[in-house]
Amino acid sequence: MRALRSLSLSVLVVVALAASGCSSKSDTPAGITGDWHGSIEIPDQPLAVGVSFTDGGRATIDIPAQGVSGKELGGVRNDPGQVEWTIPGIPGDPSFKGSFDKGADTIKGQFSQSGTQFPLNLTRGKVEAPARPQEPKPPWPYRSEDVSYRSGDITIAGTLTEPRSAGPHPAVVLITGSGAQDRNEEIAGHKPFLLIADTLTRAGYAVLRTDDRGVGGTGGKRDEASYQDLAGDVAAGVAFLHGRSEIDGKRIGLLGHSEGGYLAPLVAAEPDSGVAFAILMAGPAVRGSEVLIEQNRLIMTTSGATPEQVAAQVGYITKLTEVMGGGDLAAARKFAHEHNDSLPADQRASAEVIDRSVTTSMLALANYDPAPALSALRIPVLAVYGGKDVQVLAIQNEGPARTLLAADPDATVHVFDGLDHLMQPANSGLPGEYSTIETTIDPQVLDYYTAWLTQRFPANR
Repeated sequence: MRALRSLSLSVLVVVALAASGCSSKSDTPAGITGDWHGSIEIPDQPLAVGVSFTDGGRATIDIPAQGVSGKELGGVRNDPGQVEWTIPGIPGDPSFKGSFDKGADTIKGQFSQSGTQFPLNLTRGKVEAPARPQEPKPPWPYRSEDVSYRSGDITIAGTLTEPRSAGPHPAVVLITGSGAQDRNEEIAGHKPFLLIADTLTRAGYAVLRTDDRGVGGTGGKRDEASYQDLAGDVAAGVAFLHGRSEIDGKRIGLLGHSEGGYLAPLVAAEPDSGVAFAILMAGPAVRGSEVLIEQNRLIMTTSGATPEQVAAQVGYITKLTEVMGGGDLAAARKFAHEHNDSLPADQRASAEVIDRSVTTSMLALANYDPAPALSALRIPVLAVYGGKDVQVLAIQNEGPARTLLAADPDATVHVFDGLDHLMQPANSGLPGEYSTIETTIDPQVLDYYTAWLTQRFPANR
């Protein structure tokens, strides 16, 4: 679940949201073309980047830790004494200025945003992807099939993995968090859904993971979708599995991460949903507006903001969610733009960024109350939280989850101490830390999922 804020807290946000822009043309010395790499020297959180210059005076940037690849840069200059580029459309006007040291064959300079500078020296070669030792690699010891099916007017595309053993197999449908995610839920260079799918399939469960609306092979636009639309997409996945002879239709469940933890109970609570169980991974148990407010408060506090800065941001988010409560997208965007215009120039986001932050799907999230769906569940439910999660706080959601699931005859709520929103072993728990942690999901969490499922829905081994 993303933080809804002014997008000026961390330079890491800049590269995560990098937008395409047109480059300026210039005479490009042959010695400065090609691939270059280095690290933006953010204190305690260096960020590896790769910049590729072409003969045509254009350049692109890669940030592997944040899943950014081939984003076009603007304002490109390749003169030996003046190497420059910008990342268009991002608050704080992120840019680089430096020069080419021919003797050292190095581009030396400064990356700046919002008036703060960080050293960035580039040497020849492609940037290396961060170490992700848990990421599964083929060949797979199970069947993996690209699939597609209809959900209303759109096509959903994804991957179905199945054990090679004889079926019918119990199955799990994975549901991503907020924002447009691919089927692996790739974030900060990690692929948590690929890892979960691999783990569960090796344990004997079929797993369906899909691209969100507007991503990969799936149609539609995620930001324009209501919760009815998104729940319909999940239900379509369940129906697709019910139509497969190798799947046990009585043992199909859902695993939702973050906002997916809102959607899973919403689907499962429907009469004749065909859902046998639900796993909620950092799924909120309070109203969305409350999650956003506390998320902003804790992220800013943990990031070292002053009490005055925290109070100002929380006040803004509180008022914005109140405006969102009226269901009027235009009014919510108007308020967000007015707030943005009131900020110092170097902290303002572009109009495009504001419009991408305040969307139909964000209104749905802010206004959603999970209490009716959670309290209606009468199937096995596992809800897990990370003790260092600053996006869906365990201290805010654990108690309400236990209360709302109290009438369910088989409900388990568990907090993993020291883990963040992705279920990684964390220090601060801040989103900027995700990319610096090699672990994608703590193995104890994967073992917990497998043991919980095996006890209730044994696989055909």
